[in-house]
Amino acid sequence: MGTPQVVVGTGPVSPEDVVRVARDGWGVRLADEALAAVAASRDVVERLAGDDRPHYGVSTGFGALATRHIPVAQRAQLQRSLIRSHAAGSGPEVEREVVRALMLLRLSTLATGRTGVRPETACTYAALLDAGITPVVHEYGSLGCSGDLAPLSAVALAVMGEGTVRDAARVPRPAADALADAGVVPVQLAEKEGLALVNGTDGMLGMLLLALADLRRLLTTADVAAAMSVEALLGTDAVFAADLQALRPHPGQAASAANLRALLAGSGVMASHRGPECTRVQDAYSLRCAPQVHGAARDTLGHAAAVADRELAAAVDNPVITLDGRVESNGNFHGAPVGYVLDFLAIAVADVAGMSERRTDRFLDAARSHGLPPFLAHDAGVDSGHMIAQYTAAGIVSELKRLAVPASVDSIPSSAMQEDHVSMGWHAARKLRRAVDGLTRVLAIEVLTAARALDLRAPLAPAAATGAVRDLLRSAGVPGPGPDRHLAPEIEAVVELVSTGAVLTATSLSLS
Repeated sequence: MGTPQVVVGTGPVSPEDVVRVARDGWGVRLADEALAAVAASRDVVERLAGDDRPHYGVSTGFGALATRHIPVAQRAQLQRSLIRSHAAGSGPEVEREVVRALMLLRLSTLATGRTGVRPETACTYAALLDAGITPVVHEYGSLGCSGDLAPLSAVALAVMGEGTVRDAARVPRPAADALADAGVVPVQLAEKEGLALVNGTDGMLGMLLLALADLRRLLTTADVAAAMSVEALLGTDAVFAADLQALRPHPGQAASAANLRALLAGSGVMASHRGPECTRVQDAYSLRCAPQVHGAARDTLGHAAAVADRELAAAVDNPVITLDGRVESNGNFHGAPVGYVLDFLAIAVADVAGMSERRTDRFLDAARSHGLPPFLAHDAGVDSGHMIAQYTAAGIVSELKRLAVPASVDSIPSSAMQEDHVSMGWHAARKLRRAVDGLTRVLAIEVLTAARALDLRAPLAPAAATGAVRDLLRSAGVPGPGPDRHLAPEIEAVVELVSTGAVLTATSLSLS
């Protein structure tokens, strides 16, 4: 069988399809209904192109230059000039998965029939995705208004057979050569097409969708890490009771508490200090309030997902071709709705990571760890145990707090004050990607530390689920307690287990 394909119709692609194309290398094809819709709106543009009156994006310049009427003989040059001048990005190369996501999302908008491009132009986007050709897009260049202009222009440049791409083998090559080898004919852009290819929120939306996929896994992993910590620190699970959680009926909180109850079920460690003789009635907030913090993050994720779904259903372009055949300017390209939730998520990520690091720190302090050796060291003083692993987590958390400062409250006017308020949504997305990576690492350090502490509680047996996670680490080449070892490779091994979802799989539970 060949590479599976996502079929792009006139309706929205799904978040799952974006991940399939971006990360899993799925191909793309346009549905017949989409090709028909594209052709119909192109007919509108063709009629207007022959009109004596100026129509923005069809027979005028762009942005602050929109007052100039462009004669027919210069319109092809106008489109080429737009893309070449707007492909002005700089800085590090953006990840392949981000570029593929934004390409699919722009194609999905083209397929709505609201942009006025020709069918062959839309088909070329699908062909590039199918061939695994990824235009080189640079980190800086988008202000998140009038679309992710520079990133989308870099893609459009490749569609024209210009600029640099990476082929299916990830080798950088001139676009013309890579397209020729793949049998893809470069597009000679016609009226309206340049604007249609660059006026979208596709970059920031693509990064939002990828982050949502990651955070669904990571927030559940945070519950696993918290359960291991509550258990190994001899905390109480009584506070996670369903009736107590229902007194504050936030759905995310209820889901997190249910996970904690399931993860700790049958724990011999928990049973060892449960009963009237136990004098510990309240744990520290980082243990007791895990459902409240993790739950708030889950609810923030839910809000962000709802915004993403609405954005997936949007046809963002300026101007647009309306259903009754008008060509109308609009402001739908402004990235505020997406930029806000990207910033909200960065705040939630920083808080969940901060709580995780506090649980890790409790393991290492003999005054708070209830009988565990200082720093979980084999021979404290000779060995340092996990002392510096906590430093690593603390350093990441500090960085996450800086990344939580919202980008969407900033604005730098551009285009001779025509674009006098911009969203900075692309920048919000870029910092969220870094924050998601940081959360992955902080949770991995907590899981690593809690697993070592569970071993040190022997002969008390952990719960089946938490014990299975501990055993996963041991089978992945992360040894249990003992004299100091090179710790960085062990941290990276657990980072891999967290990022691939292996930690969640190991629990054998259907966690929400």
